[in-house]
Amino acid sequence: MKYTTRQKAILLLSDGTIFYGKSIGIEGTTFGEVCFNTGMTGYQEIFTDPSYFGQIMVATNAHIGNYGVNEEDVESDQIMISGLVCKNFSFNYSRANSSGSLEDYFKKQNLICISDVDTRALVSYIRDNGAMNAVISTDGKSIDELKELLAKVPNMEGLELASKVSTKAPYFVGEETATYKIAALDLGIKKNILRNLAKRDCYIKVFPFDTTYEEMKAFNPDGFFLSNGPGDPDPLFGAIEIAKKILSNDDPVFGICLGHQVLALANGIPTYKMFNGHRGINHPVMNVITGKGEITSQNHGFAVNREALEKHADLEITHLHINDGTVAGMRMKNKNCFSVQYHPEASPGPHDSSYLFDQFIENIKSCVTK
Repeated sequence: MKYTTRQKAILLLSDGTIFYGKSIGIEGTTFGEVCFNTGMTGYQEIFTDPSYFGQIMVATNAHIGNYGVNEEDVESDQIMISGLVCKNFSFNYSRANSSGSLEDYFKKQNLICISDVDTRALVSYIRDNGAMNAVISTDGKSIDELKELLAKVPNMEGLELASKVSTKAPYFVGEETATYKIAALDLGIKKNILRNLAKRDCYIKVFPFDTTYEEMKAFNPDGFFLSNGPGDPDPLFGAIEIAKKILSNDDPVFGICLGHQVLALANGIPTYKMFNGHRGINHPVMNVITGKGEITSQNHGFAVNREALEKHADLEITHLHINDGTVAGMRMKNKNCFSVQYHPEASPGPHDSSYLFDQFIENIKSCVTK
C-alpha cells in the first residue's frame, strides 16, 4: 500500500530547478546544501557522519534501506544529514544482524526522505552546475512558498558548523592505563576514528570545539588529534589558534579532513569551496612518498589550495587525489605534523590507509624517546 498511496514530494534547487518524487511517510520541509555520495554500501555510516551536517544527501545507489539498520553501524549518536533523496527506498529489509528498518530509524529522528526521484538526472545536474542549497518538502507547500523560504538559507561558504555537532563537555575513550594519551579536538569526530586510536593503546580525551590549547595541554597528552567535521574551515578561529600553538610547541599532531584544512590555515595556506566536493568510498589517492595508490573514503566540500602549499617552504604534499589532482595529504618538514583529506578509519580499501594511525603512533614514540 505504501507504494501506491504515498504523498507527492518536491526537491527544489536554489536556481529554481525542480525534481519530483514521493514521501516515505514523514511530513515536513527541510533545507541544506544538496550533495551526492557514490558509495554502494554504508548508508547508515553516511547518515550519521557529523561531516554531513547541514546537507541534503542524494544517494546514487539505486536501493537505500535494503539491509536495514544496526545500532553498531553509526558514526555519531544521531542522524546528521538534513534530508535524503533516493531512487528506491526499501521498506522491507534483509540482514541477519539488523536491529530494525531504515523507515523506523528515520521516523524516530524525523528525518525527511523523498524517493522515486530520477537521481541519475539529478546527480548529472549537480555535477554540471555545482553544489547548491536546496529544499525537500513532503507536506504540500507551494513552489512559491518554498522559494521564499529557501532564499533565506545561508550558503555553506563561510558557514561555521562545527559548534553544531561538537561535544558539549569533554569525555574519555579507551583504557586509562593505555600507553599513549591523545587530546582530540572534536569538530565533528567520527566514532570509528576513536576506535582506531583506542585499539592502538591510546587513551583519548575528546574536547569541545571551543576548547583552548591550554586546556588540552593540561591533560598532558603525548599527541594531539584534529578531527573531521562539517562546514567551512575559515571561521574556525579557535581551532586554527590551537593548531598554531600545537605547531609552535612542536607537539605531535594528526589531522583528518576538516582537521587537515585547519592545519593548512594555521600555516597560512588558504582553503576554497569545491565545485562539487568528494563524497564516496572509491576515491583513488596516490601516496607520492611511497608511490602506492590507495582506495579511500572521502567526504568534503572544501579543499586546501595546492599552488600555495607547493610554494610553502616548510610543507610538502604527501598524497594527491588521482582524479583531479587536489591535495589529499600533507606534512611539515620541520614539525611532527601530518594530515589527510580523506578518512582512513572508514576502511574502503579496506586497509589501504590504516597505516596512517600507525604513523601517528610512531611519531609520538619518536618524541617520547627523545
